[in-house]
Amino acid sequence: MTVGIRIGFDRVQDAALATAATVTVAFVVAAVVAIGAGPHDVLAAWPFLLAGLIAPGASQLFFTFAIRSVGASRTSVVVGAAPLVAVTIAFITLGEPVSAPLVAGALLIVGGGIALIAERRPEHLKASGLVLAGICTLLFAARDNLVRHLSGTTAVPPTVAAAATLLVGALVAVLYARRPPSGAAVRAFAPAGLCFGLSYVCLFEAYYRGRVSVVSPLVATETLWGVGLSALLLRRTELVGGRLVAGAALIVLGAMLIGIYR
Repeated sequence: MTVGIRIGFDRVQDAALATAATVTVAFVVAAVVAIGAGPHDVLAAWPFLLAGLIAPGASQLFFTFAIRSVGASRTSVVVGAAPLVAVTIAFITLGEPVSAPLVAGALLIVGGGIALIAERRPEHLKASGLVLAGICTLLFAARDNLVRHLSGTTAVPPTVAAAATLLVGALVAVLYARRPPSGAAVRAFAPAGLCFGLSYVCLFEAYYRGRVSVVSPLVATETLWGVGLSALLLRRTELVGGRLVAGAALIVLGAMLIGIYR
């Protein structure tokens, strides 16, 4: 999804419209999956509308602007630190256990962040994008813990819950853009939206079944996928170097260590 958004910017440069198009397509995908799963009490999904204000409501706007500012690979690396925040929140609010390997995993993630900050970025990539991606990390972590909490208090299936959050995300994005996405924007960001919708359905299915300290580190492996696909498909604009790869590897190792010794 991250690389898809970056590729879409070659055709449509408006980040607000890009967000609206991506999340709208994602909602359609999730809605189709939810409808295919059978009839459900849709009204009972209202708590997930509140979750949608956090992510993808606010988070996807920051995420898309971060990709436009600092690129897909570097945004992926920063967002890979989400397990550190998510697990910390889970320790405090959900009472999930803490151990020395989890602390070691946290230190590896911090080391990866330092490697990224110390990297010499190409001039066209703005440092402000790292800040925007960092905000996404906090929002993603809050979303993960909220969805995990709600999954134990409701009979709403994960497919309907995912569609509900994406509906709110699409409405927030359209309101921010002050207009619905154009046909050109939808075409440009449809591949990213398709990936986003499927990923949200899978994410909710996972959080309905597993702890935050298990699922979030696994999701964080997207960092290596983001860097790898960027190096393969966006090599002229991303300029993936050694420090970026090292930072990505440290973050993924830290996340996996947290997952193994959760």
